[in-house]
Parts: sequence; C-alpha cells; structure tokens
Amino acid sequence: VETNDQIALLRKPRKRGRNSGLASAAFNIVNSIIGSGVIGLPYSMKEAGFPLGVLLLFVVAYITDYSIILLIKGGNLSSTKTYQELVRKTYGRVGYTILSILQFLYPFIAMISYNIIAGDTLTKVFQRIPGVGLDNVLTDCHFIILLTTIIFTLPISLYQDIAKLGKISLISLILTIVILIIVMVRTVTFSPQVTVWDFPPHHLSGAACFSYSFICNHNSFLIYGSLEEPTLENWSQVTHVSVSFAVVISVVFAACGYMTFTGYTEGDIFENYCRDDNLATFGRFCYGVTVILTFPLECFVTREV
Repeated sequence: VETNDQIALLRKPRKRGRNSGLASAAFNIVNSIIGSGVIGLPYSMKEAGFPLGVLLLFVVAYITDYSIILLIKGGNLSSTKTYQELVRKTYGRVGYTILSILQFLYPFIAMISYNIIAGDTLTKVFQRIPGVGLDNVLTDCHFIILLTTIIFTLPISLYQDIAKLGKISLISLILTIVILIIVMVRTVTFSPQVTVWDFPPHHLSGAACFSYSFICNHNSFLIYGSLEEPTLENWSQVTHVSVSFAVVISVVFAACGYMTFTGYTEGDIFENYCRDDNLATFGRFCYGVTVILTFPLECFVTREV
C-alpha cells in the first residue's frame, strides 16, 4: 500500500461545495473537543489540583493528537475509509459489531445530554428577562428543547456533508472564546477563598474528566474525508493546530475557573455565579448556543453508523 503523505488517502469524486478546507476542518475538530465539555474543566482542575491538572491536560491533548493521526494512518494501511471498516479488518466481525454499537450509543447519548443541557441552561437565561416568571412557557425545559430542536438542531443536522458544519463550528468557537473572556473577567473581580496550589488526595480522578472533554476520535474519519485534499500531511497539520488551540483554551478556562472559586468549584462553573449576575447570564446564553451548535457533529456520527 502506498503511504506517501502527499497522496490523497480517500480517493473520491470532487463535488463542488462538498469539501472543506484546512481551516473548516480545524474548526470542526476544535468544536468537537471543547464544544460542550469545557464548562466542567474547572471542576476537573479542582479534583486534580492546579499543577497536576495543567500537566494532565497537556498529556491528554498529546495522546489525542497522536491517536487521531494514528487512526487515519491505520485507515491508509488497511485501505479503509471509516472507523468501522478499520475495526472490521483488525478485529473481525465481532469487533465491528461492538464498535458499531458503541459508535452509535456514545454520540446518541451525548445528543440527549446536549438537549438537556441546552434546555436547563437557556431556561435560567430566560428567567432573567423582565416579566418572565416561573409559570412562563420560556421557563419550561421541555418547551425550550422542542423549540431549539425544530429551529436549530434539526435543520443543521440534515446537512448531507459534514464540511458544511465548518461555519457552524466557527460560530461555536467564537462563543466559547466569549465565555472564556467572561470567566477571565470574573477571575479578576472575584477573590479566591482557598489556596490555588492545592494537592487533593484524589487528584488522578480529574484525568477522567479531562480525557472525556478531548474525545473526538469517533468523528475523525468523517472530518478527514471532508478535506479537499485528504492527505496525511494535511490531516496532521489540521490535527496539530486544532488540538493545540483546544488545549490552550482548555488550560486557560480551567485555570481561571478554578482560581475564581478554588475549593468551591461546581461541576458546571456557571452554577457558582449568582443568578442576578448579568455577565454570567450572558455567558450561560453563549454556552447554551454552543451546545446546540455542537449537536450536529454528534448527529453525523450516528447517521454514519
């Protein structure tokens, strides 16, 4: 099998408007990594302790970078174009069946959680609108989930090609940066109650949360196949840039969120802020939209299975 990095590994007909550039693919990877899990990173930092937490984030990022490049290399060597085909050639029918089940269940469960998070987050935002009481329809989680599904997630999830999600992922990334800025501002305005340089006895438990936030292997083949020139060189470049950008945002977000509340940090960092904090409310709104815009990436994986 020819493995020259300059040769496209997935040979397919070129259709105008159905391929993404390097930047678009990078946006999709970054959105897949930090789209929803970023909000829990400060809590993971609390569990791991500040110094070890930063180290664990970089270790997880390196493993993620290496593994998703290795996946595509494995697909090249085995002449396969999907994760399932790669596992079938490696582990046979049993492995293929197990992976297909997991490949469907993981993003499917993630989509359910995204709907719940979006509904729970946006209802808290709408409660801050003057005249909107607890009996208002905008504070009904089920109504918000139905509304966002009909207006946003369903139409976007009906795209035929994942390359079209590049702009959606860019918007999600911009909103994530806005959330990061809000957390950084509150780090300056709030003062910590517990020393940041804490070494909890259960520090390694934070590694699981960090690892979960960097899971993007399940859609690697989809994003790779959407490249205009799907080569190992281009994929490696996209992966390095995406993971590096994601880990920088993750470290800054986790560190700032943890330094603000230290030992009192909640699993959802916005639960630490007062309900009447308008800046935090805007951050909640941005996060709710970010989760909605991350939903289609997971939907593409379930459709592929």
